[in-house]
Amino acid sequence: MRKKEFDYYIFIDYSEDLIGYNIIENNNVDKILPKISRFRHYKGSKDRKIYLQHIKDMIQREKIKSYFLKLKICDMRDNMEVFIDVLDFINKHDNCIIFICVDNNQYSNFKKLVGIVDGEKTKVVKESSLKKKSSEYQLSLILDNLLNIERRKR
Repeated sequence: MRKKEFDYYIFIDYSEDLIGYNIIENNNVDKILPKISRFRHYKGSKDRKIYLQHIKDMIQREKIKSYFLKLKICDMRDNMEVFIDVLDFINKHDNCIIFICVDNNQYSNFKKLVGIVDGEKTKVVKESSLKKKSSEYQLSLILDNLLNIERRKR
């Protein structure tokens, strides 16, 4: 059992021309982690097509998406919509402690945006700073894989 540190976990990631985010409530983290233990970064897969098909099947079978409070994947040109959704969520949950992991390329700009809305109860980290095998790292792999599944589908 993990210690309760954050009320919500938000992950924002990119894959070529797609951007996405997901929000997971703390009480769902321990439920979802055993189901995603075999997830890894798409780029590290030897046979990427087979890996993604396996992960896609697992996501459906284990109903992984049902653990998210919110999930959105859209075209990169709609990235402001994603940022506004996340900032709105932070604003509505101003009494909560929130963890946000964002892609390295957008980290500094997004951190500034969050600072305008809430700089005290929200922790923004770069994706590259996550420790491998940590809960947060494993959770970030869900969105990474969902983005790659969607990208391959297009």
